[in-house]
This record gives sequence, C-alpha cells and structure tokens, in this order.
Amino acid sequence: MASQLSEFFKGRKVLVTGGAGFVGSHVVDRLVELGAIVTVPIRKVTQLNNLKDSREKISLIEANLFDRKSTDAVMKGQEYVVHLASAKLGGIGYSMLHHGSIFRDNMLSCINVLDSARCENVKRFIFVSSACVYPRNSKVPIREEEAYKDMPEPTNAGFGWSKLMQEYMTLAFAEEYGMNVGIVRPFNMYGPRDNFFSKDNHVIPALVMRLLDGENPLRVWGTGNQTRSFMFVTDCVGGILQMCAHPGIKGPLNLGSDEEITIKELAELIVELSGIKVQIDFDSTKPDGQPRRLGDSSKAKKLLGFKATVQFREGMNKTLDWVKKERQIRGISG
Repeated sequence: MASQLSEFFKGRKVLVTGGAGFVGSHVVDRLVELGAIVTVPIRKVTQLNNLKDSREKISLIEANLFDRKSTDAVMKGQEYVVHLASAKLGGIGYSMLHHGSIFRDNMLSCINVLDSARCENVKRFIFVSSACVYPRNSKVPIREEEAYKDMPEPTNAGFGWSKLMQEYMTLAFAEEYGMNVGIVRPFNMYGPRDNFFSKDNHVIPALVMRLLDGENPLRVWGTGNQTRSFMFVTDCVGGILQMCAHPGIKGPLNLGSDEEITIKELAELIVELSGIKVQIDFDSTKPDGQPRRLGDSSKAKKLLGFKATVQFREGMNKTLDWVKKERQIRGISG
C-alpha cells in the first residue's frame, strides 16, 4: 500500500487545509514523505509548531478561509485538496456552549474552499467529516447509514450538524458540477500534537494533562460507562490518503479502530501508563455524551484496504512520551 501511495502522490500538488493542526500536520508530514508538493494555508505563519519537521519542504500561505478571495488565491494550481480545517472542538462542556459558532465557522470555510476547488477544476476533493454526525442511539457497531436515521448526538449538535451539512454540500457539488469527491468519517483520533495545551480539550488530552498537573483525585465527566473506539492519528492519515488515491469512491466511509474501551478503562490505563498513583472519581452529574461510539469500518476495508493497525496501549505509550517531552520543552513541571 505504501508503494502505491508513493506512486500516486509523487509530484502531485496537494492543498491541505487545517494542515498546521493535529491531524492535518500528520497528513502533511506523510505527503512530504510520499513526494507530494504540499501547500498549507494558515492564518498566522507563527503557528507552526506542529510543522517543524516539514516546514522547509512545503509552501505556507497566509490565508483566511472565511474570505472567498483568499481561498481562490490559495487554490491556484492545486490538483488535490484535503479539507481538514474545522472549527475549534473541545470536550463536551465546550461544545455544548458553542453550537452556533461551531456550525457557522465550519460551514463558511467549507463553502469557500469547496467552491474555490470547483472553479479551479481540482482532480479530487477530500472532505474529512466526523463520527459526530451519528445519532446518540445509533446501532453499534455504527454503519454509515446510521447518520440519516436521527439527529446528531445533542452534546455535539453544532459540530455534528455542520459536518453532515458539509457532507451533503460536497456530494451535491459532485452531482451538479461533476466534481470528483471523497468523504471519510474518522472516529476519535488521538496521538502526538493533539490539543493537549488548550483549556478546551477533549477527553484524552484533558485527562492526561490534569493527571500530569497533579490532580488527585482525577475527575472524569460522566459515569465512565460510555465507550469509545480511539484511533491513532497515523492510522487516520493512512485512511485519508487511501481515499484520495481512489478517485472512483465517494463515500462517506468510516475510519476507525475495532478496539472499544470504556472511559473508565481509559482513565485507568492513562494512570497505569503514567506511573502516577491517584484516585479516579467519576462525576455522574455531568453528561456521558453518546453511550457507545464504535464504528464499522468494513466498507473502507473492502474499498480502500484500510485497517487501523496501532493497538491502543501502544498508541497511548507513544502519546504520553510525546506529551512529557513537550511539557519539558515548554518548561511545565510534572
């Protein structure tokens, strides 16, 4: 598969929106390894910590995805687009307070990027959606069609609805204008470069940072009985690029791990791997969010050859090692 991707991407011009972010920076690094000519639009050229390995090998262009002239300019000469740029998404608490702005920002940027790509006649447009499109009581393991049976999980409604509407818009552009598009729905990515150093982070960064900061007891929202299937970021990158290299497949396709873990088990594993002895307290007055989130990635396996290969314990060890090194670099004790 690696040789096929190298053959496909070598010398290709690829625009990666959100390329300085968590998943996007890993996509950029992999594309550089594969020989692609990569462009990353960015609001501020100073925000490049995630791209330190690839910075000298890519084109960085200051751009505002909310401005159509800006997206037109950055799209010039591009052949492929991976649209990863997204509104800020923290944990349940943050999402519940910002449904409107999350929906607005996601829609505005996607409208501009997608239409600029249409006008530039790009060869393929990949929209990276989210498992947040799925309703709370989706049948598990969750198949792609579950997204259309009810409304997205209420605690992530703004984000989930925006992603679902962006999927619709992407497919509608394909139907009306003949664009070659592909849509993937990743499930719960984690790994190095995630938003560990933000106050509004989601479950793994939040637990890790509070544990390393010395919180005891370690507080966890909800009962701990809710489940997730966490996918290491490099597995997600592989699925995204495989989708890009299969121009006849539109999707949407789930990308996820087959490992399902409760939040209680997650908290216990983080504590175990850290070597820090603390008590874990679950706050059942706080929402659990979706009761179970385990994706069925069988379509992606069949059509793309996708399979998540990094075991969760292995991925968490790599993640914790990275976080500890970053804390040292930033002068944070613990």
